[in-house]
Amino acid sequence: MPFWLVFHPTGTFEDTGSKKALTEDITKIYTGIGLPAFYVVINFIKLSPGDIWVGAERKMDIPFIRIIAEHIAVRLDNEDHVYKYTCDAIENALKPHIADRGYDWEFHVDETERRLWRVNGIVPPPT
Repeated sequence: MPFWLVFHPTGTFEDTGSKKALTEDITKIYTGIGLPAFYVVINFIKLSPGDIWVGAERKMDIPFIRIIAEHIAVRLDNEDHVYKYTCDAIENALKPHIADRGYDWEFHVDETERRLWRVNGIVPPPT
């Protein structure tokens, strides 16, 4: 399961349309490699402007979006080109929703041990 947390300030991703557009582009990353769409979970976490700090400074002038993605269903091969391909796919999915709007952003991907994952109490089938 890809699980994404999108931390964003008030004034960004306020409407269902902007959230839907971003989640569709993120979901395409995973359905494109054969995962079912229902594996992709994305939560938007709105923060007030005073709650976003970078380098001990309040980040108020340009919206800052911080994204954490957890990969559980599929782990990446430990190859530089695979990591680059994955980061490029994420950047391409985020670009129209974040970079093209002039926002600052950062993301990282964690890979969680698949044996520590359950869906409704069921061990998901191997990919």
